[in-house]
Amino acid sequence: MSLTRIQVQRATTVSPWTRDFRHLLPVPKHFQNRQTWFDPITKAVRVKDRIKYWNVVPGDQISIRGDTRKTIHEVLSINKFTNRVYLKGANLHEGKPYKTPVNRSVHYSRCMLYIGEHVGKATSVGEQPKAISVFARRIGVRDPHWDPILYRWNWKRLVLATDPYAPKTKIELEWPQPEERDHQEPNPLLDTTPETVREITYKPPVFSLSKLISLESGAAEKAYLRTLFNPSAIPFDTSAPMEVYLTNELSNPHSRAKKQARWQAAAKRKSVLFKKFVAQELKNLNGRSIRDARAEAAFKYRQKLEEERKSEKKRRWLTKDRLAKIERKSQRKTRKAEKQKEKLSQLVLRDAPNQFIPGKSTRRQEA
Repeated sequence: MSLTRIQVQRATTVSPWTRDFRHLLPVPKHFQNRQTWFDPITKAVRVKDRIKYWNVVPGDQISIRGDTRKTIHEVLSINKFTNRVYLKGANLHEGKPYKTPVNRSVHYSRCMLYIGEHVGKATSVGEQPKAISVFARRIGVRDPHWDPILYRWNWKRLVLATDPYAPKTKIELEWPQPEERDHQEPNPLLDTTPETVREITYKPPVFSLSKLISLESGAAEKAYLRTLFNPSAIPFDTSAPMEVYLTNELSNPHSRAKKQARWQAAAKRKSVLFKKFVAQELKNLNGRSIRDARAEAAFKYRQKLEEERKSEKKRRWLTKDRLAKIERKSQRKTRKAEKQKEKLSQLVLRDAPNQFIPGKSTRRQEA
C-alpha cells in the first residue's frame, strides 16, 4: 500500500516505538507541490538517506554535536521522513509573541544520547574529581525482532563510542519510559454520583412461556404492524416489550457477524455455481479432454459472474428517483408525439395556385 499526502505531512510523532517501516517507502514528487499558499510544506529526504532503526526517540536526553557547553535537551518528537529531531522547550521565536511558537529541530546525525555522569581524574593535588557528563557518540543495533504481543519492533541500543572517552564500552541503553498520567479527582458537581449509577431504571416485563412461543412464531409482530396501519384491527399484547416487535428494524445490518454471514453465503453460492458448470461440461465432453472441459466451465462461470455483476449494477442504478424520472420522460415524449400527430391530422392548406392533390388528377381518373 502506497503512502498518502496526509501520512507524509503528519509524519512527526511523539511515540518512541517503531511499529512498521513505512517511512522507508518512496514519496511521490508531486506531494511536494503546494496547491495553495495555505497548504503545509511537504518534505522528505531520499529513501537511501532515511534511517531504518531509530535510536533517538521522544523522551531521550541528548546533546547537540558541536555544542561546547554540552547542554542537555529532551527529545519532544521525531520525523522519520526528514530525519529531524525536535527538542522540547527550544522555541525558535522566543521573545516574539506575535509569531507562532516553533520547536527547534536538529538533524539525527548531530544528536548524542546522554548516558550519565562519570567521575573524572583530579588534575592537581588536593583537587576534588569532577563529575563529567558522558554522551554516546556512536550507537549500534543488536537483536532486532518483532514483538507479537506489543505489536512493535524491539532491539537493543549498544553504545560503541562515547564522548568523552570511557573505558567501559558496549553499554546497553534503556528505552525511555512514558510518564505516568496525572489522574485528577473528578468534579462532584459534573460527575455522576455512585447512587445514580447503581439505580435500576429499567424493569423488563414478565411474561409467560406461552407468550414466548407465540412471539417466536411471528404472529405477535404481524399483529403489532397491523395495529400501526389499521387501528381497528385486533389489538396486540401491550404488556410485551417494544424491542420484541422491532428486532429486525433495530438490529444493525452492517454488524461484523452479519457481513461475515453474507460473505460466507456468497462464497458458498459461487462455489456451488462453479461445480454446477463443471459437472455440466464433464457430462457432455463431445470429444474434448477433461482439462478443456474444465477450462470451458471456468470461462462460462466467469461470464455468468460478469452478467450478474452488470445486472446488479443496473438494479442498484435504477433507484426510485431514476425510475420516476424515466417514467416522466417517456410520458413527455408520448404527449409530444401525440400533439405532433394531431397537428398533422388537422392540417388545412389554403387554396393557392400550383397545388396538386394526390389521387385527384385527370390522368388517374381516365385510367
